[in-house]
Amino acid sequence: MKNKIILMSLSLLITMSALTGCFAGNAKNTANTANTKTNTATATNTVQKSAGGFAEAPMLQELVKAGTIPAVEDRMPVKEDIMIEPTFESIGKYGGDWRNPWNGPDDKWGIEMITEEPLFRFKQDGTGVEPNVAKGFDVNADSTEYVIHLREGMKWSDGQPFTADDVIFYWEHMLIPETFGKALYDCYYSINPETGEKERAEITKVDDYAVKVVFKHPSVQFLERLAIDNKWFFAPAHYYKTILPEFIGEDKALEVAKEYGFNDTKTLGIWTGYYYWLYPQRPTLRPWVAKNDANSDRFVMERNPYFFKTDSEGQQLPYIDRIVLDKMQDPSHKLLGMLAGNIEVGQFDFKDFTVLKENEKKGNYRVLTWKSPAWSSTGVQLNQTTEDPKLRALFQDIRFREALSVAVDRKEVSEIITNGLGEPAQASVSEGLPGYQDGWNKQWVEYDKARAEKLLDEIGLKWDAQHKFRTFADGSDLSILIYQEKGEDDKFIELLRKYYHEAGIRTELKIVDSGTFFDLKYANKVPATIKSVSIVNVALRPDELVPLRVITPWFGHYGLYSSSGGKEGVKPEGDVAQILENWDKIKASTSKEEIAKFSDEIIKLHQKNQWIIGYTAPTPTLTVVKNNVKNVAPDLVSADEFRGIGVAHPEQFYIE
Repeated sequence: MKNKIILMSLSLLITMSALTGCFAGNAKNTANTANTKTNTATATNTVQKSAGGFAEAPMLQELVKAGTIPAVEDRMPVKEDIMIEPTFESIGKYGGDWRNPWNGPDDKWGIEMITEEPLFRFKQDGTGVEPNVAKGFDVNADSTEYVIHLREGMKWSDGQPFTADDVIFYWEHMLIPETFGKALYDCYYSINPETGEKERAEITKVDDYAVKVVFKHPSVQFLERLAIDNKWFFAPAHYYKTILPEFIGEDKALEVAKEYGFNDTKTLGIWTGYYYWLYPQRPTLRPWVAKNDANSDRFVMERNPYFFKTDSEGQQLPYIDRIVLDKMQDPSHKLLGMLAGNIEVGQFDFKDFTVLKENEKKGNYRVLTWKSPAWSSTGVQLNQTTEDPKLRALFQDIRFREALSVAVDRKEVSEIITNGLGEPAQASVSEGLPGYQDGWNKQWVEYDKARAEKLLDEIGLKWDAQHKFRTFADGSDLSILIYQEKGEDDKFIELLRKYYHEAGIRTELKIVDSGTFFDLKYANKVPATIKSVSIVNVALRPDELVPLRVITPWFGHYGLYSSSGGKEGVKPEGDVAQILENWDKIKASTSKEEIAKFSDEIIKLHQKNQWIIGYTAPTPTLTVVKNNVKNVAPDLVSADEFRGIGVAHPEQFYIE
C-alpha cells in the first residue's frame, strides 16, 4: 500500500536575506534568556531546589552531598549569564538512558551532532545564527570587527574555568599550527577586493570574557561561517598544556600518545583536537561527556555536572542521565533495535519508511518526517574529470546528460523507490531555499525515449552489431561504471540500469564500503555514482557545488586543482571556472546583496548545466522517537549545517 505523508512547507527555511542580514551594525546581541513553551503541569520532578533557586539531577545531588562536586550554583555561570534553553513541549524530569547503536569511533559524527555545543548555532527556524556558548557579540558597521562575549563563571566539565584564554589558546596553539590536522578555516580570512588575496584575521583578548576578531576587509558572514567551519572556537588550555609536545617535550608527549593508543604525537593532536568528544580525559562544554573508551563494545556518555544551561524553571540540563552507545555488528541492527523499542531517538534513511510506519504501534514509537535540503532523493552524478578521455568528453556533453535524464520514467521511480512521496522532479533547489529557480524542477523530466535516442545519435554514438548497446563514434565499447556504497538502495540502481540499457547505454555496478569509496573518490576513480547533494545555502556551505577541494564526484579533480593551487588535478574551464569566479566574488563581497547576487549566479550555472541529474524530489529524513521521549519537535530541518538531531536541542529531551 502506498504510504502518503503530508510534507510541511519549506517556507521556514533560510532565505539569503535572513541569513546574512541580521548582523551588520548590531549593537550587543545576547542570548541569555528565551521564551519557552512550558506546561508545568506535566513536570514530575521531585528534586529539591538549591538556595540559589536551581535544581539538579538526583545523581548530581548525591555527588554534592558526598563532597565530590560543588553546589549547583557554583558549577554554572553567574546567574545572569546562564543560558535558558527553551523546552519544546514541557518542563522535563531527570533520569534515564538514551540508547543508540553505533559503529564505534568511525561513527563519531553521529554522536558529535547530538552533543555539540558550538560558540554560535543556527536557529531552529533557519533565520540566522544565535549565541550559544557565547553570550553575545558586537559588530561594527562594515563588518570588519567583532567582539565576542563569553559567559562569566562558565566551567569546563572538569570544573576548571572557561575564559577568553581558552579561545586565544585554541587560536594560537591549535588552529594556526594545525595541531589537529586541519588548515585554518576560511571563516578566519577576508578577501582583498582589489587583489582577490586572502588575508588572515587578528584575534586578541579584550578581557577574561571577551575576544576581538578584526578583519582587514569586510566579513559580513563571519558568524554564520564560524557556525559551519569552526563551531567550537575554543579549547581547554589547561588540558592541552599537559599533552602537547610544545609544552611537555616530544618524548613525554610520545609517552602520552601511546597511553591514548597512538604511535606518534601528530595523531594524538588530531584525535584529541578534532574528535575530542570521544575521550574521557579531555574536558568539554557538552551536555554529556565520555566516561569510557570509545572502542569498547559499550560507549557511555554521562551528564556534565558543569553544563551551562537550565530550563525556564532553573533546572540544570540535560534531563537525560546518559547516552549509551552499543557497538553493532551490522547496520541493520539499528533498524531492528528501533523496531524492538530499544532506541529512544534515532534517524533513518527514507528507504526504511514503510517498515518503520507499519511497526509504529507495535514498536511504541512515532515516525517524524523532518524536511531535507537535498536536491533529489534519487539521481546520478557523472564525473566531469573522469580519467577516460572519451568518457570525459561524453560526460561533459550536455546532450548526454539530457539524454540520461529523459531516458528514465520518473513516475515509475517515484512509485517503486519512494512510495510516491518523492514526486518526479529534476535535481534542483527546493522552494523556500536560497537559490530557488522557478521551473527548474521540471527541466528534462518528461520520459521521452525518442528524445533520448535523438540526442545520442546527435552526439555520434553508434549501435553495436546486435543493436543492443551504444558504442563511441569510433566503434569502441562504451560502458558507465557506477560505484555504489554498501547500504544504498539496490532497487534504484537496478531500475536505473534497466532504463539506461533500454537507451543503449551499458551500465556496470560496483559496490564498495564507505572507506573504499572515499579513497576512490580522492583518486578520481569514480566515473559515476548515485549520490545527490544537500545544502541549505551555497554561500555558507559551497563544498558540493563549488570545486574547492575533492569532495563531490561530479566535479572530481577540479577540486584537487583548486585545493593544490593548480599543482595537481584538472584545470576548471568554461562554466565550472565561472563558478569559481563567482565564489571568489562572494568571499570578497561587502554586503548581503552582493552575496545573494553571486550565489544566485552559481545556482543558475548548475541549472544551465545540470551536472547533477535527479529523478525524484527530496524525501524527508525520518526521525524516530519512542513515545515516552518528550520535547522532540516534529517538523524541523535535518541538515548537516544544523547538525542533524542536534537541531532539536537534545539537552531538553526527557524520558517520561
